[in-house]
Amino acid sequence: MTGHQDDFSHLDRAGRAMANVARDPRLTVNIVVVAGIVFAWLLLGAMAIRGAEVRGRAPGDTLLHDLPQLPLPDFLERFFALCLSPAPLDASIGLRAVALVVMWFLMAIAAMLPSAAPMIRTYCEIADTARIKGELVVHPLVLVAGYLGVWLAASMLFSALTLSVHTVAASSEIYDPVLGIAGALALLVAGLYQFSGLKEACLKKCRNPFSILFSNWSAKAGSVFRLGVVQGIWCFGCCWALMLVMFAVGVMNIFWMALIGVFTLIEKQMTGSLPTRLAGAILLVWAAALLVVSLSVGEIR
Repeated sequence: MTGHQDDFSHLDRAGRAMANVARDPRLTVNIVVVAGIVFAWLLLGAMAIRGAEVRGRAPGDTLLHDLPQLPLPDFLERFFALCLSPAPLDASIGLRAVALVVMWFLMAIAAMLPSAAPMIRTYCEIADTARIKGELVVHPLVLVAGYLGVWLAASMLFSALTLSVHTVAASSEIYDPVLGIAGALALLVAGLYQFSGLKEACLKKCRNPFSILFSNWSAKAGSVFRLGVVQGIWCFGCCWALMLVMFAVGVMNIFWMALIGVFTLIEKQMTGSLPTRLAGAILLVWAAALLVVSLSVGEIR
């Protein structure tokens, strides 16, 4: 497309910058994705600092406890309180459920969206080729929206599981051991899943997005959104079990969240099954140790 409508020389510097951002889909999606990841980490970091005051036992909590607390709006303080409450608040169970969905979704954006960068970059490269040929192209953000839609649905499941675990633990006389047993079971499931054929199949799809994107290429927004959903499902199938680790280390343990995000990124970039199976073995040993400790504490009490 050429002509006066592509000539932005009459605009000021800010206007030209905004026009170039709007004209370049790759630049736009990079800005939005990076901004979303940074925003999610900032909110989760602020929440983790609040949580460190309550726990004070998890790795890194001592360091977080020493960090200065910035004043936050009342709605954020309320949001953090709903997420960090150890047991369901009877008067606000609905609000807490919504808050937990938002919290898990922020964790998905922070830990999982970076690992989707190769898929987004591949789509942009195919889109650039199509645009040069004069073909219509759907904006990459539609693909990202489909991908995040899957993780939003997953966040609802994780939220329901969080409420269920805390409800059962709160109704028991041995709150901490029950949480420990639940964490051990989560680690067991996560460890076993690392050795499964489904994990391997999903990981293979995540490592090679080009064939899926190219063979299902479309100039329709609905089709591209569904393509993002498909990629999100493969990613969820690859990573859902790792997210269960948060039930063992504390849902708002930002250090383990970062570790899971880094491992997911490395796992999708490397070839072979060594990192996946090594992580699975570690999780199984950890599950056994946590289960023994939790049962021992329960017997003592």
